[in-house]
Amino acid sequence: METALDPKVQEFMDKVQAKYAHEPEFVQAVQEVAEVIVPYVEENKKYKDAKILERMIVPERVFIFRVPWLDDKGEYQINTGYRIQMNSAIGPYKGGLRFHPSVNLSILKFLAFEQVFKNSLTTLPMGGGKGGSDFDPKGKSDNEVMKFCQSFMTELQKHIGADTDVPAGDIGVGAREVGYLFGQYKRLRDEFTGVLTGKGLEFGGSLIRPEATGYGCVYFAEEMLTFAGDELKGKTVVISGSGNVAQYACEKATQLGAKVVTLSDSSGFVYDPNGIDAEKLAFIMELKNVKRGRIKEYAEAFDGVEYYEGEKPWGIKCDVAMPCATQNELNGEAAQTLVNNGCICVAEGANMPSTPEAIHVFEQNKILYAPGKASNAGGVAVSGLEMSQNSNRIAWTAEEVDYKLKLIMQSIHQTCVKYGKEEHSDFVDYVKGANIGGFVKVADAMLAQGLV
Repeated sequence: METALDPKVQEFMDKVQAKYAHEPEFVQAVQEVAEVIVPYVEENKKYKDAKILERMIVPERVFIFRVPWLDDKGEYQINTGYRIQMNSAIGPYKGGLRFHPSVNLSILKFLAFEQVFKNSLTTLPMGGGKGGSDFDPKGKSDNEVMKFCQSFMTELQKHIGADTDVPAGDIGVGAREVGYLFGQYKRLRDEFTGVLTGKGLEFGGSLIRPEATGYGCVYFAEEMLTFAGDELKGKTVVISGSGNVAQYACEKATQLGAKVVTLSDSSGFVYDPNGIDAEKLAFIMELKNVKRGRIKEYAEAFDGVEYYEGEKPWGIKCDVAMPCATQNELNGEAAQTLVNNGCICVAEGANMPSTPEAIHVFEQNKILYAPGKASNAGGVAVSGLEMSQNSNRIAWTAEEVDYKLKLIMQSIHQTCVKYGKEEHSDFVDYVKGANIGGFVKVADAMLAQGLV
């Protein structure tokens, strides 16, 4: 069921839709922001007169380039590479690289747009960007991945730098890919700088970076529950995905006393009513990170586990849900099922995993709902901490980085409360709080810097 938009929001979105109808994911991301920001701008003349939101939705630069490479059979392969430099008002462009067959301009623009707000919320001096390619690392040899990464970076290196644009990993871009990309950058530019984050510890990476997005998501959920007079301990948690974010969200939630009962991949999900403890999670990490196996193998390895082929886990009864897989994985029907089953908190570990219909269901039912720009900001926050360590030629301990990460997630929560708490009520609209909180800092910087 669609909700009618505010007339001013509708007027704004009609223009966006007319111009970007061929970019549905980007239009969806803009609408989520516009529903909150357009009314706010109407009340703040300085932002309206300077057309700040209209300027924010247009990238400062977009690079699209050919990526040719040779496979192990000696055959020519050609992919398309992208880099969206969305906004640099508060710092150098910062955002991941995604290697996946689904990558296109619309998806990367939506991710870059989200990144602007997310990076602003971290309090660190980082602008927003995103990039990647329709290259699929799955099924490729290390040699093929290396050749692709070297070809990709040969073009990308012309447009990035430690004080210009600092990419990182994302879906399909892990430690292996970042290593190959960094090696080629260093070779071509003859400089050792913090131009990429998510690097190996041996060459400038930060401790806790792999864990950061998942840990941060759980820290944010914990903050929401605490503010509402509740706690995470003892809660049943449903998580989608089984990659980096899902794995570490599972780990941290378990450490804090919750019981995680599901993980998933593109083939289906597993339900373990006894909970995915540290030993079982170690099995999943070996399965997914080393063997590149499928989640159904978990059901074959442990007693009492059910596997649901081709389904998502939102029908499982839970207190807390953490969508940690990909965009638009949780629709309105699934959201209503979660509400009907007693779910009280949803924290997004992925980027835009909830459809607009799902978000409206959460809002109508006063669910504690954290959009990804707030709850999954932990990854880019620690990327920013990695940049700081690189700039100062230092390395913090895991405990120091984890402590700083938790402080940043607490700060993001405080910002959301500041801008999202309803009058005469303790309820916080986290969508409103995150969007306005992220917008104001960037908008004020843009005003200060003039029409550029």
